[in-house]
Amino acid sequence: MSGNLLNTAATVTCPHGGKATALPTQGRVVAAGGPVTTEADVWTVAGCTLTDSPCTTVRCTSPSGRIAVNGSPALLQSSTALCLNAGGAAQGPPNTVVVQQRVVGR
Repeated sequence: MSGNLLNTAATVTCPHGGKATALPTQGRVVAAGGPVTTEADVWTVAGCTLTDSPCTTVRCTSPSGRIAVNGSPALLQSSTALCLNAGGAAQGPPNTVVVQQRVVGR
């Protein structure tokens, strides 16, 4: 699985249009001006339009198998993830719309 590395400037949305934002655990490794995101980062979702149980977080299920940042696997555009509600129930995969185009990994 290869793809562009995700950084904090990536545009990621939940399946219902909410915006996902990464809180990076590191700031040393950057790609295209933004910290590279890793499996250890916390992703929060704001603005999910699902009324009964909106998405609140995103959890990566398959980060990079070859690239680690400070010991944590990096996230790629091709990494799979799930949007979760406050109770931890899966709401569907997030949509990665815009990513940096300079650094590609596996």
